[in-house]
Amino acid sequence: MAGITKTRGYSIGQIAAATGANIETIRYYERIGLMLKPDRTPGGNRQYDETGLKRLFFIRRSRDLGFSIDEIRALLGMVESEETSCAVVHERTVAHLRAVQNKIAALKKLEKTLADMASHCSRGDVPDCPIIEALYEGG
Repeated sequence: MAGITKTRGYSIGQIAAATGANIETIRYYERIGLMLKPDRTPGGNRQYDETGLKRLFFIRRSRDLGFSIDEIRALLGMVESEETSCAVVHERTVAHLRAVQNKIAALKKLEKTLADMASHCSRGDVPDCPIIEALYEGG
């Protein structure tokens, strides 16, 4: 996190660079209340503190793991309430894992279907295409 001065706070560009987040995404997170509104300099520039930087890391990591905005909001709410138990966080994580596993299974089925359709195609200049026919069949 070179270039970040703790005494001045962090500019939006600095936290964007440090976390890999897009500046417009950070502004969006502020608009929807996921990121807390930072203090402003006399010139109106955002100045994030260490808490804001850590929060953005949390959000980015959660997004990278496929958590939805609503799920992240719920996780942050649990953290902020200070009444969070590891068991509740575990339960939500396991539920998310099951959803990811279901998506993977659906994608594997999709992959197999597309591979089967493609394998029946001769790629010739004939007007009848088995892929188009399979799409019409729906099955």
